[in-house]
Amino acid sequence: MILSRKGKLSAINKEIENSEEFKEARRKHSAVESSINALENHGLDRCPDHGLKGLKRYVALAVLARNIQIIGHIHQQKELKRQQRLEKRLHKKLSEAA
Repeated sequence: MILSRKGKLSAINKEIENSEEFKEARRKHSAVESSINALENHGLDRCPDHGLKGLKRYVALAVLARNIQIIGHIHQQKELKRQQRLEKRLHKKLSEAA
């Protein structure tokens, strides 16, 4: 279990929750929850396919689509920075020429 237990902990549970593995798993858990939320907000809240095989295919395609979306966002940000650098250079040249 990755989530902390409520209330007073036994000695064994306290030792488990203070371990590095537990802490690392808890950090990863929040990242996974965030990713699941992003998938749900982009259409993976209902699976129209039937059976386990259909569900696995649907989830795989949703993850692929989300990854493509993230890559597209990164590409957009790089292009925006490139455009800003070009505009800055052009503005500098125009200022020097005047």
